[in-house]
Amino acid sequence: MTSAEEEHDYLFKIVLVGDSGVGKSNLLWRFTRNEFHLDSKSTIGVEFATKTVYLEDGKVVKAQIWDTAGQERYKAITAAYYRGAFGALLVYDITQKVSLENIPRWLRELREHVDNQIIVMLVGNKCDLRHLRQVEIEQGKKLAEEEGLLFLETSALDSTNVEEAFTQLIHEIYRLMKKKALVNESTQSFALKQDNTVVIRDPSAAKSSKKKKCCT
Repeated sequence: MTSAEEEHDYLFKIVLVGDSGVGKSNLLWRFTRNEFHLDSKSTIGVEFATKTVYLEDGKVVKAQIWDTAGQERYKAITAAYYRGAFGALLVYDITQKVSLENIPRWLRELREHVDNQIIVMLVGNKCDLRHLRQVEIEQGKKLAEEEGLLFLETSALDSTNVEEAFTQLIHEIYRLMKKKALVNESTQSFALKQDNTVVIRDPSAAKSSKKKKCCT
């Protein structure tokens, strides 16, 4: 990797969550490499890839995107990979109704392991398979509204909304980060750049440091 490729203002960890076979890996590779593998098999363990995203104010984000295995037998390893995530794509397959029905369980698991202000987008993948659709777009929108999530339907096969899903998520993370940077240090969760990464601050540490300061 060249030094130019390494230069970034922020590093955002994003996780892909959902049942095995919904297309998480192909969303990852379509976004980061513009590739699609029709014969791709279920992810064994965890994969990740990175992509640089340029924000409207000139800031540069390195998105580190993790593909967590959706199969239940790998559940034991997922906690460590959720940790530190700033955003998540919660993915279901529009041709498999059960994958949408499992979304609340995945969302509960996600929220157990991450900051409660993580930005989450619900993604209905494989929207190119309209003739096999089992989940209407209104059903996805309704669930997203009920849970306070962003929402898009995508197709990793023909690229529909893949770029939009990731970039919208990244922009929302950045907007929240800037908002949090304006609040009192004792309550903020996000900290600005530190060694070219975005870190989560410990509110208790902030309070401790404030106590050591003299009044003026």
